[in-house]
Amino acid sequence: MIIAKIETFPLRIPFKADTQSAASAWGDKNLPVADSLLAKVTTDDGLEGWGEAFSFRAVRSAQLAVDELIGPLCVGHDATQIASLMLDVQKKLHIFGRTGPLFYGISAVDIALWDIAGKAVGVSISRLLGGGVSELHCYASLIRCSDPALVRANVRRALERGFRSLKLHEVEDIASIRAAREEAGPDVELTLDVNCAWTLHEAQSIAQELKAFHLKWLEEPIWPPENYAGLAESRRTSGIPIAAGVNVSTLLEFDRLMGAGAVDFVQPSVAKMGGISELCKVFPVATARHATLMPHVFYDGPGLLAAIHVTAALGTADAMIEWRDFDLEAEFYSGILSPKDGRIQVPQNPGLGIDPDPDVIRTCLRA
Repeated sequence: MIIAKIETFPLRIPFKADTQSAASAWGDKNLPVADSLLAKVTTDDGLEGWGEAFSFRAVRSAQLAVDELIGPLCVGHDATQIASLMLDVQKKLHIFGRTGPLFYGISAVDIALWDIAGKAVGVSISRLLGGGVSELHCYASLIRCSDPALVRANVRRALERGFRSLKLHEVEDIASIRAAREEAGPDVELTLDVNCAWTLHEAQSIAQELKAFHLKWLEEPIWPPENYAGLAESRRTSGIPIAAGVNVSTLLEFDRLMGAGAVDFVQPSVAKMGGISELCKVFPVATARHATLMPHVFYDGPGLLAAIHVTAALGTADAMIEWRDFDLEAEFYSGILSPKDGRIQVPQNPGLGIDPDPDVIRTCLRA
């Protein structure tokens, strides 16, 4: 099977009316749309595979990376030789960096090639990787509000949808975090992602207040994210488990992160760090380093499916899938993938198991 064509689809899906949010790492206050970038790889015999690049406001940068750098290196090559082709692409493009939009684009193409690999032999990617469970626990990842009343409403809605584990994105807003814990009650798991907001001293000080909320983990508390020694010290002194890895791209860096004793939960992001090929490599390292792998999945398309399949095949019993609990006007999979009672089904059809809804792609294509 020869790669005949690689196409990119920059998409803008509107939030439902009256959705309120605070400014955050992924957008401004009351962000009107969620941006994403899909990639489609087509072989000479007509098989199609779908991938997704982590992008948000970097959609155009990731698209340019696929269209002008990655795609031309892949077209004409054997689609079944994923590992060697992706390694060749990384080597030829390493002078442009080992992270950022370039790696987001590589991730999208890699995921699409794995989708094709499963479709070619008629099995799901989780089966292709050696088996796996049929469903996974998942948690609701909530939008940042910075308003206790809105946080309560979002927590209540997530509980009504059956989630028993929630992630907050509130930063230095103790009132909102307290509101979430009060609304959720003592038996619901809460995690807090602050997107690298604090110095080590600030994190140590704020952690004393956060202890009262019994967080399952505190995610990326330290700036800059590559300050692994600071993360390790925060983990040692705060009394709160630490999660990180969203901003790590390469296997060597993941090993350094875990080797520094910086994390209890390591969070590779399949649409950021090289795709399925690279994500698979982190699982055994996490096991050897006594860290629990919790994939970062702050996207809704093929990247979400990719994380589900790899985690189903290689994850431990306590691994969970992140579900971005946003109210959008359209869904890539038209409700087929929606969690029930805090669990999500692993698609069993070939490849990723579900193709994105063509109507959503057509109507939400960004000009």
